[in-house]
Order: sequence, then structure tokens, then C-alpha cells
Amino acid sequence: MGEKDQGSNSEKYAATNLDFLLDIPLEVTVELGRTEILINDLLSLGQGSVVELTKFAGQTLDLLANKKLIARGEVVVVKDKYSLRITEIVSPMERIENLK
Repeated sequence: MGEKDQGSNSEKYAATNLDFLLDIPLEVTVELGRTEILINDLLSLGQGSVVELTKFAGQTLDLLANKKLIARGEVVVVKDKYSLRITEIVSPMERIENLK
């Protein structure tokens, strides 16, 4: 068996392994912003209350997969539903830095 044959076998094996992972569900979240409030303030919230978030209007939003940052983007509306247009994919180095 030549090297070319071995390479194609390893590619098929890798593709089969990837296919196995493609059916695993992920929780995908778009984060508009965060805040910290006291429990007392949380308990006093009611209909019409306003909670101020850390991000500014027009700032990019974070796209998380299983609570890990993977991309950033901007809000768009598609068929009357909020959506996210991805403007930046988080680099592998940045993902590693976020783990620390």
C-alpha cells in the first residue's frame, strides 16, 4: 500500500469521526450584555423595570456555544425575528486566553 492510499484512509477516518460529532446538539446563545445587582435589587424588579447592561448600543454582541465565546456580531432582523450577523470569528488563541 502506497503513502497515497494511507493518506486517503486517514482522511476517510477523520471524516467519519467528524460525522459522528455533527449530530451532537449545542446550546447557542447571543449575549446582549451582563450586569451585577444585589439580591435586594433583583427582588424589587417588576414589570416595566429597567436593568442596565454593560454593553453600549451598537456594540457587537457575543455568540457563545456551550457558554464559550466563539464569535461576535451585530443584530439584524430576518423575517420579523432577531438574528445575528457574524462579523468576527474568535481566533483559537483568543479562545485559549478566555479559558484562563
